[in-house]
Amino acid sequence: MFTSCCPGWVRFLKGQYPELTNQLSTAKSPQQMFGAVAKTWLAKKLDVAPEKICCVSIMPCVAKKAEADLPTMRGESGADVDIVLTTRELVRMMRADHLDPHFIEEEALDSPMGTHTGAGVIFGATGGVMEAALRTAVWKLTGEAADSPVEFKDVRGVEGIKTAEYKVGDLTVKVAVVSGLANAKKFLTKVKNGEVECHFIEIMACPGGCVNGGGQVIQPADVRNFTDIRAERAKALYSLDDANKLRKSHESPDVKEVYENFLGEPGSHIAHEILHTSYKASHLSK
Repeated sequence: MFTSCCPGWVRFLKGQYPELTNQLSTAKSPQQMFGAVAKTWLAKKLDVAPEKICCVSIMPCVAKKAEADLPTMRGESGADVDIVLTTRELVRMMRADHLDPHFIEEEALDSPMGTHTGAGVIFGATGGVMEAALRTAVWKLTGEAADSPVEFKDVRGVEGIKTAEYKVGDLTVKVAVVSGLANAKKFLTKVKNGEVECHFIEIMACPGGCVNGGGQVIQPADVRNFTDIRAERAKALYSLDDANKLRKSHESPDVKEVYENFLGEPGSHIAHEILHTSYKASHLSK
């Protein structure tokens, strides 16, 4: 199974390797899941018409704009996500209004949906989605809620292609993490030729993952030529993860509340209807 949270990668697969489209996870990306939940459960909880909720995403990715416009990313009340801004656009807006973040006081996030886990934070680095999935998968398979591992360092790092094997109970789980579409092409060729065997493969279009997305603030040459910005940004995410008391996705109290009071359980009919989608091979495929 391939991850499906990177719209650039999803579009690449559908166009270049249409025969593998059915291997994509049906799960929507975090951006689209949040929007879908906001327009359903949150609207119901706040007793507000879904049409009156405007969901704005701030992303390091320009492909997220196209993803939000896909007809498969809509609910009964319209688009899951109404507006997508890149981080670079947000900075330009702040500068235009002479806003200096150093002088903006922090305040608590709203609840519901204000609690985050370390697993959610590391999604932005290549290997982060895989590690977050492994944390919950190991807990689910072994039942070791307190002692199940939270760090899978073999899938970390900015290398373009990484593979690892983990023993989980009686299973040997084979995984791979790929970033950059040139590396994706190399790896998919090996997959098709039977040269590698994996159960779960994370692929991100941008080298290094979302931290190096096309919508990020552009650093001057005297910085990017001498500093691996991908590694530094990933390091910051992992430090935030390490400092978080909640490091597994399923531990989020907000996520638990959504399932207990609305979705029922993972894989339920309503969960599939709101959190999942379908993918079809591109008609432009060769």
